[in-house]
Amino acid sequence: MLRVPSRALLAGLALTAAASLVHADDTNKEIQKYQRMTAESSPVELWELEGADLWKKKRGPNNVSLERCDFGMGPGVLKGAYAHMPRYFEDTGRVQDLESRLVTCMTTLQGFTEKEATKRVFGNADKPSDMEYLAAYIAGQSRGVRMQVSTKNPKAKAAYDMGKALFFYRAGAWDFSCASCHGTEGKRIRMQELPVLSSPKGARGTYTTWPGYRVSVSQLKTLQWRINDCFRQQRFPEPKYGSDATVALTMYMAVNANGATYRGPGTKR
Repeated sequence: MLRVPSRALLAGLALTAAASLVHADDTNKEIQKYQRMTAESSPVELWELEGADLWKKKRGPNNVSLERCDFGMGPGVLKGAYAHMPRYFEDTGRVQDLESRLVTCMTTLQGFTEKEATKRVFGNADKPSDMEYLAAYIAGQSRGVRMQVSTKNPKAKAAYDMGKALFFYRAGAWDFSCASCHGTEGKRIRMQELPVLSSPKGARGTYTTWPGYRVSVSQLKTLQWRINDCFRQQRFPEPKYGSDATVALTMYMAVNANGATYRGPGTKR
């Protein structure tokens, strides 16, 4: 015989659900308060200042600076450049993000080999990497600029399409994809909300604050590092630095973030 739930039971369930929603709302408010507090005391400016010095410093076999590096807005022009990247570059015939483009400039302008330029791209709390310093400085020059990443070039469109396919591609030991964590609303790991990066809302709120200073490790991290670490957590082999795959994923998120104002380098948990 089918038992119909009593009014008391239904009322109890409704109250429980309402209490859960209130509790979740309170938790979100406290997390947002914590994020505001950490952002106010973020030392990210120190990375930008060090990056500015490295940008102007003469280095490498050619003993030149990076001040003629072209990020798509003209040699040496940094204002707004990050807000238009990744983008297609004719001189390399590739779609490049900030970090892969930096490697190009370090090799073509300063004379480093690719191996030398990428010898230490991820630093630690004791010694950040030159790439992290430079990424913070260059990205910071686009603060306040609206994201406008174009897919008009066929190779740029192909990179976006590849990034979208990779975002939803499930494989590996755990049959994970990027979308496993970042494809559904309401997911969280500890105090960290997992934004839906396939949606403009999620991408705009997240992409526009990378690179970011991570309070938990007292380090500034780049988007290449974040993608590599996501691959590690999915139990995939770590991608090559500046690979077509990581640039494509960056392209996918950047295009999804179009229209938002760049607010980085930001502060992360």
